[in-house]
Amino acid sequence: MSLFSSPYLPEPADPHALEAEPPVRQGSRTGVLFVNLGTPDEPTPQAIRRYLKEFLSDPRVIEIPQLLWQPILRLFVLPRRPHALQPRYKEIWWEGGSPLLVASRQQAEGVEEELTRRGIRVKTALGMRYGNPSIASAMEQLRDHGCERILVVPLYPQYAASTTATAVDKVNEYTRRRRNQPEMRFVKRFPDDPGYIASLVESIRAHWAEYGKPERLLLSFHGIPKVTVEKGDPYHRDCMDTVRSLRQALGEDAALVHHSFQSRFGKQEWLQPYTEPILREWARAGVRKVDAMCPGFLADCLETLEEIQVECRDAFVEEGGESLRYIPCLNGNPSWVKALADIVQRHLWSDNFPTRS
Repeated sequence: MSLFSSPYLPEPADPHALEAEPPVRQGSRTGVLFVNLGTPDEPTPQAIRRYLKEFLSDPRVIEIPQLLWQPILRLFVLPRRPHALQPRYKEIWWEGGSPLLVASRQQAEGVEEELTRRGIRVKTALGMRYGNPSIASAMEQLRDHGCERILVVPLYPQYAASTTATAVDKVNEYTRRRRNQPEMRFVKRFPDDPGYIASLVESIRAHWAEYGKPERLLLSFHGIPKVTVEKGDPYHRDCMDTVRSLRQALGEDAALVHHSFQSRFGKQEWLQPYTEPILREWARAGVRKVDAMCPGFLADCLETLEEIQVECRDAFVEEGGESLRYIPCLNGNPSWVKALADIVQRHLWSDNFPTRS
């Protein structure tokens, strides 16, 4: 093997083969890769264990030295946690599969349809950071459709290293192994995007029109350890941008809006106030009717349908609250699909990233 031999490019049998005229280059397409967190393939302990093993082995998610963390994960977390989560996943599973997967597909497919109606020629694909469909399989799908320009859209309005950054890492891991890399762009965040905020307000107003206004509206975001923000993670600021924008958009109802952080894991301090404790505190103080929404999640999942809609509701009622009503995520809401298509279109539109038919 010569000094410049490579496993990526076998040496031609005919030494003059590369002197031939290369084939005509086919017209390339633009691809849009949507990325969400991930989900077990099915609500079984085995599938949940596979998912948790990949998810909790990501050093962006668990910022503990792997030599210390992996024994804890393998000896204590993985043998027990999947069995505890199995009934919870089973309870929230939709007819078409995992809610997060079903809703994320609706968004990806809906954006392609919407952009096609606008005369913008793109191919979309969905990849999950953990589990299936994998980011690699989604990138292969775009490659097979001739996409040499790809816009990556992590489905997280607020940027965090443990969500957006690790999705970008995984995409770059795929492209690092490719000899013919596509041209890449990434959407970093959209916490106060007008279309995103308008879609949230529309959802809130529709809920209130049917059920009436609550005493308080709690915006519950997924939490992260406080130390990560102290190290420079902009997630908390992004969440506050969403809260501020929603208050402005709700006008006279802005005073109803409060915020909190859920899904704390481990013993270290996370962003506060914590969702369940603040609901218990409100109930003890005499608050009877609360609506809860999770604007950091674009698709419903275990953290919204079980943690908020069931666990937090039960905690609120247990302390004397009358009702905690959950307002679903945007999911496949048509107005949100159009707003997401607007975000994609703005990031695609330039002379160097053509998409017109």
